[in-house]
Amino acid sequence: MTEAQIIDRIQCRLHRLGLAKGNGIVTGIGDDCAIFRQRGAANDLTFTADMMHEGVHFTWDEDPRIVGHKALARSLSDCAAMGAKPLFCLVSIAFPAEAAQWLDGFYDGLTKLAKKHKVVLAGGDLSNTPKISCDVTVCGQVPRGQSLLRSNARPGDRICVSGAVGGAALALDTRARYIPQPKLELGETLRKLGVKCAMDLSDGLSQDLARLCKASNCAAELTDIPIAKGATLQHALHGGEDYELLFTVPKNMKPPAKTYIIGHIAKGPAGHVNYHGQPLPPQGWDHFRPQ
Repeated sequence: MTEAQIIDRIQCRLHRLGLAKGNGIVTGIGDDCAIFRQRGAANDLTFTADMMHEGVHFTWDEDPRIVGHKALARSLSDCAAMGAKPLFCLVSIAFPAEAAQWLDGFYDGLTKLAKKHKVVLAGGDLSNTPKISCDVTVCGQVPRGQSLLRSNARPGDRICVSGAVGGAALALDTRARYIPQPKLELGETLRKLGVKCAMDLSDGLSQDLARLCKASNCAAELTDIPIAKGATLQHALHGGEDYELLFTVPKNMKPPAKTYIIGHIAKGPAGHVNYHGQPLPPQGWDHFRPQ
C-alpha cells in the first residue's frame, strides 16, 4: 500500500463521518497545510506538521545542528508553499536520556532558523525512547482566501520550480551535507503576484507533480529540468528533500526572476505526467512503497 492509498483511506473515513471539514477548517488533508478560518478575521491560519526519525531521515553521527535546522525547515517549507508567513512552532521530540548533549545541538540549529524567520517556539512535548524522533508543527498566516493550493492548476498554465533540483538526492548518495532553505520570501512573492497553485518538492519532482496534477484534475508535460551541479537526471526527477517550490503561472504571467519554467499543465488523466512526450512514472520517495 502506498502513502497516497493510505491518505485516501483516511479521507474516505473522515468524509463518511463528516469530519473532513468544519469548526473553521476550510482546507484539510491533501495540501501542504490545513487552513483554519475564523469568522470575520482578515487572515486565515495555516497549520502543518512534519516528522523526522533517526535511521530514516538522519543518522546519529550527523551534526545535530543540521538535524534541528532540517526539522524546522521542512515545516517552514510547507508554509512557503501556501504563501503563508510562519508565526510559531510546537516541537515534540523523543530521545534517549543519554543524548542530552545531542539535544543541545539540535535546538541550536532549530532556534537559529526560527530566529531568522521570527518564528516563536511556543511549546511541544518530550519523551524518552531508544531512538530519536521529532515532530514540528508550524502555524502561519495568510490573507483570507489567498492561500496557494495544489488544486488550482489549470490547462495551459506553465509549470515552474524555484531552483535546480536533485541536489539533496546527490548529497544522500555521496554522504555530503545538504541544508535546505525554506523559500518563504518567494512563497509570499508568488501570492502577491496572483499565483494560485504551489507545493513544495519534498518527495521528488515526478511524485510531487503527479500529486499536484491529481489535486487539480489535470495532466502535465515536462520539458526542461534544471539539474543541480553534479546531480543526474534521475536525481532531479525522482530524488526527494530538495524543498524547492513547484508552482504554476498563467500563460500571460511572467514568473519571478531566478525561477525556471519546466513545462506546462495539460488536459488529460488526473495525475498523468509526461517527460518529453513519454510517460513519467512517479518514482519519488514514498515511506510505504518498497524502495
